[in-house]
Amino acid sequence: MSVFVIIPAAGIGTRMAHATSGVSKQFLELRGLPILVHSLRAFLAVPRVSAIYVSVREPERDRVRAMIAEHRLLEKVHLVTGGDSRQESVANALAAIPGTGASSAGADIVLVHDAVRPLIDRATIDHVIDAIEKHGAAIVGTPAIDTIKQVERTADGALVTATIPRELIVLAQTPQGALLSLLRRAFHEADADGFTGTDEASLLERANIPVFVVPGHPRNFKVTQPGDLEIAEFYLAG
Repeated sequence: MSVFVIIPAAGIGTRMAHATSGVSKQFLELRGLPILVHSLRAFLAVPRVSAIYVSVREPERDRVRAMIAEHRLLEKVHLVTGGDSRQESVANALAAIPGTGASSAGADIVLVHDAVRPLIDRATIDHVIDAIEKHGAAIVGTPAIDTIKQVERTADGALVTATIPRELIVLAQTPQGALLSLLRRAFHEADADGFTGTDEASLLERANIPVFVVPGHPRNFKVTQPGDLEIAEFYLAG
């Protein structure tokens, strides 16, 4: 069995870039290292990870290659050209992963992780791999704490239509993943139907592939807005 990791890093992140002079958020620094490097190191610390595929925009390939070379991460990290959407970027990386060999008996695993979730920990990664080995597909998720309202959008604003029991809700994080064959099937079916999902789990769900939830942690958050950098710095300092 091989474990492959895909990190889509072709996004611009308009909310963050606006506040950081156009610098894509995956290249912003936390404690002297680019966010992307923190994310890569988290997965490289897991012995079961065989290789990481990073999807980047073509104009940034040389920059990212130099970055991973500077931090001596080239051995297991491969670059692929990203697409116009997250789904396209992940699909391009999936196409670059070697096909399942006979020795693995179809047991190869793929994890997809946001480039800007730099605080993912080794234990959670291992738990996701274990869950995929057992069930075929899994994601990281945290329980909903606030009361969840379903709304209808109107010209005057949102109108509450129902209250959703919190025990039925989890907040999805990454990594998300599945057996390589299942993830490729889900992406193929979505592409054939012109369907675009918000994450990998949405494609797996659409393909009627059960997706199990591994408990996550609030610190595994996505760096999206300028204030998130301060929070990430705080956790890293701790």
